[in-house]
Amino acid sequence: MKLLYHTQVERLTVFSTTRQGGFSQGEYATMNVNAYCGDDASSVSANRALLCQALSIDSNRLVIPHQTHQTEVRLIDEEWLQQSSEQRQLDLEGVDALMTSERGVCIGVSTADCIPVVIYAPDSHAVGVIHAGWRGTKDGIVEKTVDAMKTAFGCAAEQMECYIGPGISVRHFEVGDEVYEAFREAGFPMDLIAEKHHKWHIDLKRCNRFQLERKGVASHHIHDCGICTYADNSHYFSARVQGIHSGRIFTGAVLR
Repeated sequence: MKLLYHTQVERLTVFSTTRQGGFSQGEYATMNVNAYCGDDASSVSANRALLCQALSIDSNRLVIPHQTHQTEVRLIDEEWLQQSSEQRQLDLEGVDALMTSERGVCIGVSTADCIPVVIYAPDSHAVGVIHAGWRGTKDGIVEKTVDAMKTAFGCAAEQMECYIGPGISVRHFEVGDEVYEAFREAGFPMDLIAEKHHKWHIDLKRCNRFQLERKGVASHHIHDCGICTYADNSHYFSARVQGIHSGRIFTGAVLR
C-alpha cells in the first residue's frame, strides 16, 4: 500500500492514498476506502483495515463522512467517538469537512479531482480536513472551516499550516459559463482564478489558497503537493477520466 505524505511535522501525519496496494477491482482498483461510490463492500472493508494498520490506529478511530458538496463542518471529539456506529454514520451524512483535537483519530475526506485541504493549528494542536469541490469552494467551505476551528479550539489563522492535496489542475478543469458566473458572483478575482481556452477553466487550488489567505493564513504556510489527478490518473483516481463509478483518493490527518 502506497501513501503520499504531505508533511512530517512532529505529532502530525498528513497523507493521501494512491490507487495502488489494495483489494478493489476494475475502476476501483485497488486502494479505495470510500463506501459511497459503488465499490464492493468487502473490498472497502479490507482496504480500510490496511489503512488503519499503516496508520497504527484502531478501526473505530477512522472517520470518513458521506460528502454531498455542501459546507457542513463536523467536530469529532471524544463524546462523538463514544456514539454507536449507527449514530456515527447518521451524523456523518452530508458532511464535507471534519475537525478534531483528539489524538490517534484519523479524519479525512474522499476526492477524485476535487481539492482536499488539510488545516493544522499548532497553537491548539488541532486539525481540519476539507473536501472542496467546485460547489464547496464557491460556497467558501475552507473559510467556514477556519472559522469553525477558531471557535472550537481558540486557534489563530496566522499560525495555521495548510496542505493542498492531489486534485485537478486548471489546465484540465474545463467548466461551462454557468460555473464561471457562479464564481464571479461569489466575489472571486476572476483574472487570477480563471483562464479562457476553448471554454473557461477554473483553478480550484488557487481559489482555496485565495480564501485561506483572506482568512489570515500566511501564504508561506500554504503547501501544495502539485499533483493533478487528471494528468496522473495512473496513480490517483480521477472522475473526469474514469467516470463517477470509480474509486476515491482518501486524504486524512492523524494527531499524535
